[in-house]
Amino acid sequence: MDQERRSQREMMQENEKQARTTYTNAQAKAAMSRRDNKASKLRVELTDPRKSNYFYEEALKTLRTNIQFAGADIKTILVTSCFPNEGKSDVVFQLAKEMGMAGKKTVLLDADIRKSVLVQRYLVDSDVKGLSQYLSGQAPVRDILYGTNYENMDVIFAGPMAPNPSELLNGKVFAKLMIELKQRYDYVLIDTPPMANVVDAAIVGKVCDGAILLIESGLVGYRAAQKAIKQLEKSGTHMLGAVLNKVDARKEKYYSYYSYGSKYGYGYGQNHENA
Repeated sequence: MDQERRSQREMMQENEKQARTTYTNAQAKAAMSRRDNKASKLRVELTDPRKSNYFYEEALKTLRTNIQFAGADIKTILVTSCFPNEGKSDVVFQLAKEMGMAGKKTVLLDADIRKSVLVQRYLVDSDVKGLSQYLSGQAPVRDILYGTNYENMDVIFAGPMAPNPSELLNGKVFAKLMIELKQRYDYVLIDTPPMANVVDAAIVGKVCDGAILLIESGLVGYRAAQKAIKQLEKSGTHMLGAVLNKVDARKEKYYSYYSYGSKYGYGYGQNHENA
């Protein structure tokens, strides 16, 4: 009888222990769900000014496919250019949309905290917080992560211009953010400043899985492109490829769709009139 009572008591204790564990796990999941729900309540409407362009859209699909074939561990990808106004920010935005439409949970991170164009270009009319405020301790992640009107696509804006962008991007807080975003999303696409005068892209590249260099056709020479690539590689950035942008299909029919053959992979063209 005593042995039977001990067995029953042990079973009851084990059941209570399992119940407590289940309750604790449920609490943790509920807390995570509340955080995600709170984050998802932040939402913005983005208006894409770009007109439909078949060749451009097909080139983006090809770029998306090449990125997916780069490997399952390639999730955080920065995009930079040699000079301003090469079309980098538009390509990153359109690529994020394309990834989302393909069913990949994607976040566009605007890391150009020197001179961002995202809010103005896509007609965001609400007051939004951004990366610079998170990096300087003024806002948590949940207050800078915005859902959008595009499928599977979230965005983190750059935030107000900071006096020390390189220092902020080179800190532990940014590295921590990248780890968290990599856990949440299938792809993290990062728009960084051009390489011409600042080293921000090379700094960001240290905590990314890979980088893509956008090159404007007819504007960027071989030496400038090679200098940018070497700068990125010197920081430990893994180069995934180069994108050839703003190709005039009327003059260069070879590039009217897309072309292969460069050392760093592939070039993608678009009609210059719609660039």
